[in-house]
Amino acid sequence: MTKQRFTQRNTRRIAAGLAATVLAAVVTLLGTPAPAAAAYGTVASYATSVNGDAADVHHPVAHTAHDPWPVVLLLQGANVDKGDYASFAAKVASYGFVVVVPNHFQVLFGQPGLYVTGEQAAWTVAWAAAEKTRAGSPLAGAIDSSTLLLLGHSFGGAAGLTLASGLCTPPFCAAPTPAPAQLRAAAFFGTNNTVPATGVNPPIAAVVPIALVQGSADGIATPAEGHATYQAITTSPKLYVNLIGANHYGLTDGQNPAGARPDLSPQTLNQATSVETAARWSAYWLRAQLGDPVGRAWVYGIGDAVDTAVTTEVTR
Repeated sequence: MTKQRFTQRNTRRIAAGLAATVLAAVVTLLGTPAPAAAAYGTVASYATSVNGDAADVHHPVAHTAHDPWPVVLLLQGANVDKGDYASFAAKVASYGFVVVVPNHFQVLFGQPGLYVTGEQAAWTVAWAAAEKTRAGSPLAGAIDSSTLLLLGHSFGGAAGLTLASGLCTPPFCAAPTPAPAQLRAAAFFGTNNTVPATGVNPPIAAVVPIALVQGSADGIATPAEGHATYQAITTSPKLYVNLIGANHYGLTDGQNPAGARPDLSPQTLNQATSVETAARWSAYWLRAQLGDPVGRAWVYGIGDAVDTAVTTEVTR
């Protein structure tokens, strides 16, 4: 096992030297876009239902039956509507994924609202298997129903952590839910497993590779809690992305979505840049774990050196 730690200082040193040359070579050989001017492919969206939950699906337009897209389930933050993730989900989809964003309602502690559950993973696998053969589906023959990937935000990320580790922690998990066999990797934004009463981060033995994307200005899920959670993950590969200037809502279409707990810590990074950067690192992480050479080159090589909006730590 090797571990890379990048700081702002060595990021500037590498970028001043080899990074430009390496990036140019990767662009030429593998076709990866430069992060500051990424050319996203055309993406379409449609409405569907996953186990009775209204859901939005974002997917690339160009596809063939011989090159199906893996399915990504995005688990929403508490009381954040699926529509607030439209830009982020579409950008992730442009990297070659079918991104499914459901609205799941349940009652927690007597309060009804949008609160995800780990059961949604198995529901999404079943939806994908049915959707790829459904007559009239925009994705008929274009879904890889044998692969499931996870994205999560805040409450949704915490629920995803319980699913990916078997560590069942209320209110994110009422009872242990086994991860589907199709689950391959996960990336969570503004997520930690810190126990509020003690500040302790229990060890996480993840069953799949996990990336944590953390806003440096997050006033709800703090950087200290996020990094402690990264350190508590005992398995590898794993990735920690420090998104400089982003707060808790750095991946939603706008700040402090209606109905959700507001983050009183202001975001200093441009919202569009924040969304794009979070999507890029999430998508490349997922691609890397599926064996994609472009994703691996980005995550394990040049990404930190050329992307000035982040610093990273990665273990593989």
